[in-house]
Amino acid sequence: MNKKAFTRILLGLVIITVIATVIAYYWLKPDRPWMAFYVACCGGVLVFNFLISLFLVNKNFKK
Repeated sequence: MNKKAFTRILLGLVIITVIATVIAYYWLKPDRPWMAFYVACCGGVLVFNFLISLFLVNKNFKK
């Protein structure tokens, strides 16, 4: 696989994770605010990890 494919996959994962986190946060917020906060934190950690991976992929493919 090349750099473009990895970049597209990681950006897709970031977008899907952000959308799922926002939906889950607003769905859980009225009933269980502590769970909504937990879900938002976990989603943020996942997005941060995907962005670090994106940076490392771009760094490794530099020539």
